[in-house]
Amino acid sequence: MSELNGCFDIGQIVEHRLFGYRGVVYDVDPSFMMSEEWYERVALSRPSKDQPWYHVLVDGAEHTTYVAERNLSTSENDSSPIRHPLIDVHLSEFDGTRYRARNRRN
Repeated sequence: MSELNGCFDIGQIVEHRLFGYRGVVYDVDPSFMMSEEWYERVALSRPSKDQPWYHVLVDGAEHTTYVAERNLSTSENDSSPIRHPLIDVHLSEFDGTRYRARNRRN
């Protein structure tokens, strides 16, 4: 469990339940933090805004996604590293199952 009481932690490899892509969590919001316009346009399954939402680096792509907790599951079928151009910006040290979060400078 993450410190935000979500099901997924930063560095954890996940799969999208509806679209099937793999990715890795690089940030977590305790609840929906995007605009209402984004929600109406993108969140077509209308997941609850009162649950954790995850920022995910998509494997084999250059984009990121913002996903409600209910639309993610643990990725257990593939232990290969995530291929994404921003992986080294947000995460480090892949141990074969997960990444370690980089120390943030705030």
